Amino acid sequence: MKKYAVLLAGCGVYDGSEIHEAVFSILAISQNGHQYQCFAPNKNQHHVVNHLNGEEMQEARNILIESARIARGNIKNIKELDAEHYDGLVMPGGFGAAKNWSKWAFEGPKGEVDPDIKKVILDFISLGKPICALCVAPAILAKALENSPYSAEITLGSTAESSPYDIAGTHQAVATLGVKTVEKTLKEICVDTESKIITAPCYMMEGRISEIYDNIKMAIDRLSDF
Repeated sequence: MKKYAVLLAGCGVYDGSEIHEAVFSILAISQNGHQYQCFAPNKNQHHVVNHLNGEEMQEARNILIESARIARGNIKNIKELDAEHYDGLVMPGGFGAAKNWSKWAFEGPKGEVDPDIKKVILDFISLGKPICALCVAPAILAKALENSPYSAEITLGSTAESSPYDIAGTHQAVATLGVKTVEKTLKEICVDTESKIITAPCYMMEGRISEIYDNIKMAIDRLSDF
């Protein structure tokens, strides 16, 4: 039995972790007979968004406390995450990855990654342990690898199918960080066997909830192979 660290960024697609992606990730880990432990930064999220109308709300929320909603309270501060004790890292997507783990949402490839997030990513890579990054999370992964001895082949989706986002532009921006980008549809995942990095487009693409689950299950299944 393996145990994976699952990194969360809050609760809700527009200002935290994408809930479907987070829950499907831990479900797939459990279905494969493995264990997981959720982690999140203990600091305030960038802002709070009303998920009914998309408007910003004038209040503050803590990322760790909000992430605990998804984890049913079983969550730890990211500062307690020791890569030595886990078999791999899972990074669900959502705008929180681009707002709370980094400044990607506001500054693109110039947006720095939170030091604790960057340390965790580099710790897993340096130990040769696999990372599974979903949706927009590969962009934050790529930024964390910038100017390091490590690189990767990743995907954030495909222009061959419908997407609410500029996939080509996102791939171009991420490629400036030194990673190789490849197009993958919702029925595919990208596996960099050398770096042990698995990426999947998930909600970067238009898809039914069942298709999102299938894409995540495919990625988590492959994670178990490393």
